[in-house]
Amino acid sequence: MGLSRRGFLLGVMGAVGCSYTGPSRRVRIAAGEAGGFYVEFARLLAGEMNAAEPELRVEVVETLGSVMNIARISAGEAELGLVLADTLAAARAGSPPFHSPIALTALGRVYENYMQLVVCADSPIHALSDLSGHHVSLGASGSGAALFGERLVTTAGVPVIVDHHPLADATSALRNGRVQALLWSGGLPTPALTDLDNAIGIRLLDLAAYAPTLRTHYGPVYDAVTIPANTYRSPTPTTTIGVPNLLVPNPALSTPTIRTTVRVLVDQATHLVPQQALGTQYLDVRSLIDTIPAPLHPAAAAMYRDLRG
Repeated sequence: MGLSRRGFLLGVMGAVGCSYTGPSRRVRIAAGEAGGFYVEFARLLAGEMNAAEPELRVEVVETLGSVMNIARISAGEAELGLVLADTLAAARAGSPPFHSPIALTALGRVYENYMQLVVCADSPIHALSDLSGHHVSLGASGSGAALFGERLVTTAGVPVIVDHHPLADATSALRNGRVQALLWSGGLPTPALTDLDNAIGIRLLDLAAYAPTLRTHYGPVYDAVTIPANTYRSPTPTTTIGVPNLLVPNPALSTPTIRTTVRVLVDQATHLVPQQALGTQYLDVRSLIDTIPAPLHPAAAAMYRDLRG
């Protein structure tokens, strides 16, 4: 199952206290799990940045997700990271799982993450409430899905038995009946879920009814969104909860590197979307600059102004 949530969070809090050693032409993008949208997007971004600025050495680092990405940025182990808006808000506020505020900015809002609560297609479970008393994987420890999942089941008042599995382990656990549902936060479609759907058939549970209460408790980082029909093999759409995903820089990242990153986000937008992507992208200037809950980095703001003319 991997690292326990408590053990991981202790490591995160230790990492947050470390200091970054200084700017470098090496740029590490803290992304996400293999088989997920974070990694696909990060690889495309790295390729375009390397092409735009040959002196950069941009590489993708696979992680367990948003909380771990913030830990890597804070420890100087990443120059850029993909972070869910709700996780970023928690970090800036010093709310759990973070013990003190972390002053982070953003370079842009890049795409929408869709909370996907997955059951087997032939499962008798048709609503979140049906999962009471059942084992549910609420994402890997260190992921934004884990943070959201705990908020979701608490808000809904559904007493599930919580497991924390990385995506590959979670899909295996669902296939083998060790969990009755898995929560994944990602773009559409998520390749690993497409593979699972092709193997056993999956169905997504509707979560949109919980968006208003989550917004009341945690702020405007949650929206009701629609997963289109045939995203996987289901012929019907599913409403769920969406969370914007932001590109977050290490505070020590150099202005030239920030300007290169922003230029790539704007000028190479069509090359940053995985070919099969169906979800909402924010790769235009008007959408990119909406980085709530974090301020737009000043160097990024200046570059957007330059690009708009």
